[in-house]
Amino acid sequence: MDNTNKFDLQYFLSDMSFKNWAKGLNKNDIAYWNSWVQHNPKHIETVENAKAIVVGINFKPQFLSNEKVDQELSKILPKIGLKTSTKQPLTKTRPLNKTIYFSAAAIVLILLSWTSLSLLNNHNTITHKTNFGEIIDLKLPDGTSVVLNGNSEIFYEKDNPRLINLKGEAYFKVKSIPSTNAKFWVTTNDLKVEVLGTQFHVNTREQKTNVVLDEGSIHLEFKNGDVTKMIPGEMVSFSNKSNEVVHKKVTVETPYALWRGGTYAFNEIPLKDVMLNLELTYGLEVRYSSDHLKDIPISGGIPNQNLKICIAAIEKATGTRIINKGNILQVQENPIY
Repeated sequence: MDNTNKFDLQYFLSDMSFKNWAKGLNKNDIAYWNSWVQHNPKHIETVENAKAIVVGINFKPQFLSNEKVDQELSKILPKIGLKTSTKQPLTKTRPLNKTIYFSAAAIVLILLSWTSLSLLNNHNTITHKTNFGEIIDLKLPDGTSVVLNGNSEIFYEKDNPRLINLKGEAYFKVKSIPSTNAKFWVTTNDLKVEVLGTQFHVNTREQKTNVVLDEGSIHLEFKNGDVTKMIPGEMVSFSNKSNEVVHKKVTVETPYALWRGGTYAFNEIPLKDVMLNLELTYGLEVRYSSDHLKDIPISGGIPNQNLKICIAAIEKATGTRIINKGNILQVQENPIY
């Protein structure tokens, strides 16, 4: 019997366990539904719609007691040059003072709201961070896949997993939600990527952001306010500091490393560009005994999840010797060659 139709919007909205998962209230429910969503991707659209309804924001006015307001005012009024009366309660002040009174009360409420909101945001932020040389595959709550490169980080609010902040390098395969056309954003220090459903690569290293589009269509909104649309097979680079936008077509000659499978794939790439990947992924500094070593071309695949193996492969491909001392890689000529 086909039970597909039973997983409609009402099914999820009437399930208390699902509601707990949507609100992040019960560890067992969270674990169960995270697993369920992962194994039932065809229902992700309905799940996301139901979750959006469950966690919808309800504005419930809350009022402070007169005693609480008086207490807070006694702390604030002296700081802004006013004195509280000792002969009569604050609630019986003249009309002119009532304006000041309620203005100060509003300030108290705003400050309390800001404090509560700050604590809530800190509690609701989800962060994924990789160590040097580590690559992890992530599945976001909306069904989007993310491959996070070494020495990188993404973070987002628990209730909004389609608004991602990125530091480092990551590859995204965004899950589209046709019924709501829900957008997906990746924000860096330089720009914001806006998509509906597609596959793309983002690198925030080297004081700029590089975006490579594999398929679909995305819009880039730069920090200077400009907007551009990308097409598949295109790379766009932008630095907020230099305010420079560079467009180029991705080809086999483009110095672009495919690292997701645990291997750097290069085609006639200068050694300096290859070593730059190691610097950024492992937090190292590379030095050369001679400048001409920087331009030695490299082609082929090099394992990138084990530093020793990676160095050995580069040495063999370039005929160099690379000495690892602490956090410094010294590249020099190998007398054997």
